[in-house]
Amino acid sequence: MSRHAAGSWIIGAVFLVQMAFASLPTPLYPLYQQRDGFAPFTITVIFAVYAVGVMASLVFLGHLSDWLGRRRMVASSVVLAVVADLVFLLSAAVPALIVARFVDGVAIGALTAAATTHYGELRATARPHEPRHRHGTVAGAINIGGLAVGPLVGGVLAQYVAHPLVVPYAVFAVLLVAGLAALVFVPETVDVHRRPYRPQRVSVPAGTATQFVVAGVGGAAGFAVLGLVNALGPGFMAGTLHEHSHLAAGAMVFGVMGASALSQLGLAGLAQRRQLQVGAALMTAGLAGLIGVGAGGTWLWLFVVSAVVAGAGTGLMFRSAIVVAASLAGPDNRGEVLAGMFLFVYLGITLPVVAVGVVLEFLPITDALILFAAVVLACVLGATALTLRRLRSAGPAQPDSATSLAMRPMPSARSASPRA
Repeated sequence: MSRHAAGSWIIGAVFLVQMAFASLPTPLYPLYQQRDGFAPFTITVIFAVYAVGVMASLVFLGHLSDWLGRRRMVASSVVLAVVADLVFLLSAAVPALIVARFVDGVAIGALTAAATTHYGELRATARPHEPRHRHGTVAGAINIGGLAVGPLVGGVLAQYVAHPLVVPYAVFAVLLVAGLAALVFVPETVDVHRRPYRPQRVSVPAGTATQFVVAGVGGAAGFAVLGLVNALGPGFMAGTLHEHSHLAAGAMVFGVMGASALSQLGLAGLAQRRQLQVGAALMTAGLAGLIGVGAGGTWLWLFVVSAVVAGAGTGLMFRSAIVVAASLAGPDNRGEVLAGMFLFVYLGITLPVVAVGVVLEFLPITDALILFAAVVLACVLGATALTLRRLRSAGPAQPDSATSLAMRPMPSARSASPRA
């Protein structure tokens, strides 16, 4: 095996482990809540702080691998993840959880563009005859696959080990350190050079603000569903549906995230209009099911199935938002426009989740679930109708090649093309 082929495997493994660590705490939140007795609002804050860290890192760090080197940025992100892991291990108090989640968010923002691009460049050298779009597709699958695997691993460990708030982080500390050591054997793929520092530029093309915002609302609505499921799904299962298995909670989140990834990969060949229609239909069905659960249908199966169906729709809605952003941008500002769309969409995983936490101070969680699902459904239907109107006026839609951008935080300007 060549150095570049081996390097692609190492980068892929490091990428997977670090993304899994980012979602590892999801099934553990009910344990923290049970031990310390804090309100659901605190969980939403802990979760939202992670997204804030990601967004800040995307703007200030996410593009630096073009200047400082891919391997150096990946290694720096792993070091940050190890720091976050140690904070989790040394203290389980709420302030420590907030700090750990923020630091890990910064690590993920620094990782995604660098690891995705590094993986693609290594694989392109090792397999020069392989289609380029496949590199991005595999990297995207690693990204979302890690996010899906993390809650499942966390749920298994929480269910069967004696110290469920310690052992999962100890396991990942070993994996992260091993990955950091393995990066020594990975070749660099860019020439390292110094430039005057500047944050990632964010822009919206002139005259396209309405189209941009409409697409962003649809993508943000999908991310809001993922945020709610990750932040409050396990607690809702334990408190309202009386399912106290941490394994079940982790498997539920795994199913939602996995459905989001599979819908994007499996339906990539459809025209954009058809993908958007299917995504809106899936989200409508899933959100209707969540409304039914909130209205008193205390069926665990209905909650899980509805969340998974909504997750599948989320993947297509998000993908559509990225495709719209790419179509509005020119070759000279694609990175800046995609940066704007990723930040817009990431607000959907932050503000609505915190808003639900505030509402929970005044309403039962079932009523909050109904309100949340109804608002998100209205956003999805409105954004879908307006986007379809634009697509009809633009003429026949063709299948696009943006699969590799699916469910990936903001790339750098160099790695922002649809094939990246």
